[in-house]
Amino acid sequence: MGGAGAALRKGPAVPAGLTDNYDDAEGYYNFQVGEVLDGRYEVFACKGKGVFSTVLRARDTQRQVNAATGQLLPGVGPGPLAPGAEHPEVAIKVIRSNETMSKAAALEQRILRLLAEKDPDNRKHVIRLLRTFEYRQHVCMVFENMDMNLRELTLKYGRNVGLNIQAVAIYAGQLLVALRHLQQCRVLHADIKPDNILVNARRSKVKVCDLGSAMLAGENERTPYLVSRFYRAPEVVLGLAYDFPMDMWSVGCVLYELFTGKILFPGRSNNEMLKLMMDVKGPFPKKMLKKGIFVEKHFEDDTSMSFALIEEDPVTKQPIRRVIPNPTIKHNFSQLLARAEGDRAQLAALADLLEKMLALDPEKRIQADAALRHPFVKPWLPKKKEKGAGAGH
Repeated sequence: MGGAGAALRKGPAVPAGLTDNYDDAEGYYNFQVGEVLDGRYEVFACKGKGVFSTVLRARDTQRQVNAATGQLLPGVGPGPLAPGAEHPEVAIKVIRSNETMSKAAALEQRILRLLAEKDPDNRKHVIRLLRTFEYRQHVCMVFENMDMNLRELTLKYGRNVGLNIQAVAIYAGQLLVALRHLQQCRVLHADIKPDNILVNARRSKVKVCDLGSAMLAGENERTPYLVSRFYRAPEVVLGLAYDFPMDMWSVGCVLYELFTGKILFPGRSNNEMLKLMMDVKGPFPKKMLKKGIFVEKHFEDDTSMSFALIEEDPVTKQPIRRVIPNPTIKHNFSQLLARAEGDRAQLAALADLLEKMLALDPEKRIQADAALRHPFVKPWLPKKKEKGAGAGH
């Protein structure tokens, strides 16, 4: 990659004291449309802004692709565009300028490179990191371009009614391939949600992105705020040890949302999340409640481990604990999907897969291998035709 130091040395000299002018007060880079980063990436728009970074849309002026097919033109680089060619678009994640964010970016790069090394044919549905450089004291990560994220897609096509069931089945298979790849590489994503899943312009392929929260299995500090709340697994909320099933829970939440256009568990707090989970899945196994280090925040210490729903007193506006002795299922997935349009057998298969993906007990949650063999997903997986292709999951 040439190293960050080399990239810095090649860049224009910046007079001392002026570097701060490039950043806002929070350390985000203030880019200009038309600016060229690292001598090759011409910025034309901002794609979004997160806690750790700004994502810019840019054209790579050192490469050319066929404008119709997107295929790279070998041997053609900088200079005038060849007939029918264009510079390919890339996404550049510009990390906020501070030490904590830079360290997090270093781990993200390490994990992305590990995932890419184990996927030489680029078939595992994880976003590709193309290269990195440093620019005006910001770590910059260059990614392959995708069209939009799944939250944008559901809003555009689903209009709060969701995508068709075949699209959900195809995307489910691809996300499960990504989960299996993460597991084989001993990586926990820890922030799977529609915003962190990108789709290509043809809508045929999705890829998991934003591994800024990812970690290697075994490095797991218990915190009740890991993963975005609506997609946060119960073991995280309760303070149990967590592992690969945490990401499977998030994928289950995403699939429900893709199909219905509605967030499955829109809790305003961890406490409300647990209540909504039990409305669909029933009471928690006692063994989970005995092990979790945050359990006393949400459950009473009585023989039946009654749930304590934290509500606001309508008069005093103070939080009050309302004890629910025996939480029961209000609606399972078959009932939640009962009014949906689509083939009844496919709907039943989706409901069954969601029940298995969203088992409260992580040890009983379906694993990626088994989920790829599930009747909702299996018919839509690409058929293996290549010689020597590993047909086994």
